[in-house]
Amino acid sequence: MDPATLVIVGLVIVTALTFDFTNGFHDTANAMATSIATGALKPKTAVIAAGTLNLVGAFLSVEVAKTISGGLINEQVVTIAPEFILAGLIGAIIWNLLTWLVGLPSSSSHALFGGLVGAVIIGAGVEGVNFAAVITKILVPALVSPIVAGLAAFCAVKLIFAVVKHMSEKQVESGFRHGQTVTACLVALSHGTNDAQKTMGIITLTLIAVGLQPSGSGPELWVVAICGLAIAAGTYMGGWRVIRTLGKGLTEISTPQGFAAEAASATTILVSSHLGFALSTTQVCSGSIIGTGLGKKGNPVNWGVAGRMAIAWLVTFPAAGIVGALACALAKTGVWGTVATVAIAVFVALIIFRLSKRNPVNSGNVNDSHKVNINAEKTRTVQPQAQAA
Repeated sequence: MDPATLVIVGLVIVTALTFDFTNGFHDTANAMATSIATGALKPKTAVIAAGTLNLVGAFLSVEVAKTISGGLINEQVVTIAPEFILAGLIGAIIWNLLTWLVGLPSSSSHALFGGLVGAVIIGAGVEGVNFAAVITKILVPALVSPIVAGLAAFCAVKLIFAVVKHMSEKQVESGFRHGQTVTACLVALSHGTNDAQKTMGIITLTLIAVGLQPSGSGPELWVVAICGLAIAAGTYMGGWRVIRTLGKGLTEISTPQGFAAEAASATTILVSSHLGFALSTTQVCSGSIIGTGLGKKGNPVNWGVAGRMAIAWLVTFPAAGIVGALACALAKTGVWGTVATVAIAVFVALIIFRLSKRNPVNSGNVNDSHKVNINAEKTRTVQPQAQAA
């Protein structure tokens, strides 16, 4: 391998791990938002548990990684240069950071796939993408999984409240608060079995592209380990902005609802990981939360927030694809073009982090938006009464 290619492969691996890190803090909310919102887990305890279990989950399965490294891109038909993969990763990272900045729980998975597809189309042509795999392994699960999880959570909530209707509220809250500790950890574990593998697949695809691994082979143990560590570290950082949206923005969640949402999400993700479906854990968990809101009478869903999330889901794949395509157009010009692409991406990321400091969200104020909404409602209620008096 010539030195220039070696440098680019190194850049790809570092960029892939950076994406894995952003995936971790962007998707912490998937596992822990409901538990933090209901008070079942303290924010810092939640992110430590999520990070640890993401790392464990990364070692449990490689089916999703094989889907990405051996099914999404036609590396046997066209030559896939590592620069294309780097560009795709940059498209995913930038989109992750933008949606994190505004607190939108978009799909890190679809950002990755969109960025990769956009880059490969520019770099190698349309024939470089296995569109059959994109449809069956990515797009169809994206449509079906949140509906399945939502229905499961809806039915679970109905069943739970039918069973506990004669119990005191204190007994119900206490019992399901302990139950949520288990189900939240299951979601974190399942997240590791699905999302950590996507970066494993990307690194493996890069190694296959430069001839360091045979086509169709799975990820090496060292790849599994570093990807698990990267997503665990990102999860520990806590994507507090997205946690606020999922935990408090969609609907008001009680501990039985949180338990039902997490159980439905974990089951859906684990089954999909076993089948090799690279689904969006964000969409699954959001669908479950909406299902619990619909399942409890008098517990309205904030359809405005849900609508903004749906729009973000729809535009994630093409938006990341456009960024990936633009990055690839520059990166494929040579080593210096690749370096320039990385430098521009770093500059954009720094600007986003700078903007995030204007309105910080952390473990201390992640639930504050709820209190503000309650106070606003009280103000609106008291004012008309005062005027009437």
